[in-house]
Amino acid sequence: MGADVQQFQVDLRGVVDLLSRHIYSGPRVYLRELLQNARDAIAARSEVDGGGTGIRITPLADDGGEFVLRDDGVGLTASEVADLLATVGRTSKRDIFDMPRSDYLGQFGIGLLSCFMVSDRIVIRSRSARGGAGVEWTGSSDGTFQVVELDEEVPVGTSVHLTPRSEHADLLRPAAVRQLAQDFGEFLPVRITIAMPGGDLEVTRPAPFLGEGDTQAALAYGRDLIGATPMDIIEISEPATGTRGLAYVLPFAPPPNLRQATRTYLGRMLLAERSTEVLPDWAFFVRAVVDTTGLSPTASRESLVEDGALEHVREQLGAGIRRWVLELGLTAPHLLTQFVAVHELGLKSLVRHDDELARFITRWLSVETTHGSVRIGDLVERHRHIRYARTVDEFRQVAGIIPSSEVLVNGGYLHDADLIAELPALFPEVTVEQIDVTGELDRLDPPPLDDREAAIALEARAGAVLAASGCAVIVRAIDRADLSGLYVADPRVLRAIDRGRTRGIAGGLWGGVLARIDDTIGDAGDDDVRARLCLNWSNRVVRTLSAVDDDAVFARTVQLLYIQALLAGHHPLTDADRALMTTALTDLVALSAGVRDDFPFDGLDLPDAFTEEP
Repeated sequence: MGADVQQFQVDLRGVVDLLSRHIYSGPRVYLRELLQNARDAIAARSEVDGGGTGIRITPLADDGGEFVLRDDGVGLTASEVADLLATVGRTSKRDIFDMPRSDYLGQFGIGLLSCFMVSDRIVIRSRSARGGAGVEWTGSSDGTFQVVELDEEVPVGTSVHLTPRSEHADLLRPAAVRQLAQDFGEFLPVRITIAMPGGDLEVTRPAPFLGEGDTQAALAYGRDLIGATPMDIIEISEPATGTRGLAYVLPFAPPPNLRQATRTYLGRMLLAERSTEVLPDWAFFVRAVVDTTGLSPTASRESLVEDGALEHVREQLGAGIRRWVLELGLTAPHLLTQFVAVHELGLKSLVRHDDELARFITRWLSVETTHGSVRIGDLVERHRHIRYARTVDEFRQVAGIIPSSEVLVNGGYLHDADLIAELPALFPEVTVEQIDVTGELDRLDPPPLDDREAAIALEARAGAVLAASGCAVIVRAIDRADLSGLYVADPRVLRAIDRGRTRGIAGGLWGGVLARIDDTIGDAGDDDVRARLCLNWSNRVVRTLSAVDDDAVFARTVQLLYIQALLAGHHPLTDADRALMTTALTDLVALSAGVRDDFPFDGLDLPDAFTEEP
């Protein structure tokens, strides 16, 4: 039976352009929309007569032809086809964004329009399970369509026939169809069969993350998901929205800038490979897969609508993951130790924002101290007063002068200083104190009274040697005979040194800016901004040095002690420092060999009293 060609009531090309450019991520979603339509039709038929079992796809052959997707769902009557055409004909941007899930024909029509992204011609043949003749609808991308009743017998259900555009033909061929069907529909509760060149292929299978299969199946799915054997598997659910799945604990630390992501299914159809809104951001240590039936998708059906229901799901799933962490200490302490070792950096960030988790997990975290790496639980048990350095530089400078009866924590690593500062809130019996580098020097004892005069003289002579290096010298008695000296600079001094180094390599403009910064800071009336070399009077080399009369030997030895202290404190050497080290070593070798003729004393810059020949 023939039919007149009719025109859509809207600009079809404009609507398709809206779908392809602003709604869908790409033309590959055509198959997802057809599978969704077929799945809905099968669900609708089960309510009519209990029938409907599956979907069959015949991909485009290499030599051409057409792509066909057929379902044995409820089908369409002639009047429903008319309603469908009316829906498609009036489709607008508002309709696409606001179409409710309960509007079966509306969703069918939107899914149908997605096919125009890959095909210029769509043919639908359908017969309803409710009775009536079969109908055929043919639509073209030029905005025309026609509907005819079919004289021949057609089975109950619907078939969609696509003639692809050349640039998208590969998306309708067997390899792409197989991959897309598996990606989008492998866990659908209906059978999907693809007529592949080598024979029929069924792509649907049980969903391990929904409890369909044994533990090994869930574990194998996790390996595929994260690319490694998960450390553990956490069941997560929120029954009110029909949301459930599995969270796989990563056996490796994810990159710091990588957001937590969840593979999300809506009614077993893949919604998004990496949804960032399903789990809280702090659940960085898991990769989850969930299926939901009660949450609302966006118009593209590639993410979820951010509403109260989603917020509630996020809180409940997060609570399940938090509960797993809290129970580890009681049920599997060995696993908790492994978990903390892998994810410690992220956990340190997490406990700053989650008080409940902080009270439990903090004691399992470790920090670097003058006694080695120590678990915080052990630290607070052994020391009621905990001192910490805010930066790695400060820790390295003073770690060597901390008495063995005390402990100093290196707070210079990410989150550690903030974590230590919060300990009194978690352990009320503990107090913490941030150290000051110069204050630590002030705590050191001066040399004994009998040696005080010699020590003062050593300070003066050594200070003169290092004046050109911008370093002052003090002498203190440190209870470590193996330590000759410490290079000490508080953060203010280190910033000034860094500006000086930068000024040396910067251009004229930035060099001038940094110079003006130094002038402004200098005008503020601060004390002398210099680093200090603290020589240890308890060290044999230092005491011997105080009695050296040969000014050349004395100067070169002081310079080498200065370089040694820089290296011991992990401070970078400047070009001048490296030249100083080379010169001092060369000169000491020459002096020890008795070579003094034309000996280069330039650069010592000693007072006259120190440059007279002995």
